[in-house]
Amino acid sequence: MFSSIGLTAIVSMVSHLIFIYITWRVMTTINFDPLIRKGRETEARVLIVFITIFIGTGVSRFFLEFIQWSQDLMYLF
Repeated sequence: MFSSIGLTAIVSMVSHLIFIYITWRVMTTINFDPLIRKGRETEARVLIVFITIFIGTGVSRFFLEFIQWSQDLMYLF
């Protein structure tokens, strides 16, 4: 019982980190320079990190929930 909870926690953490990394790689390809004011580069980078974390965890949660839903389908029949 508790080992399955631990395994779920590890899979969730790894999934979040992988999707945050993928999102970061995508975000670095976008040119945000025209949107950033001079003297505000640090704040813009912090905002991009927060947006990356927000998108990455959202996508990760979607995939984790989708996997859980597909496992729960066996209780339907």
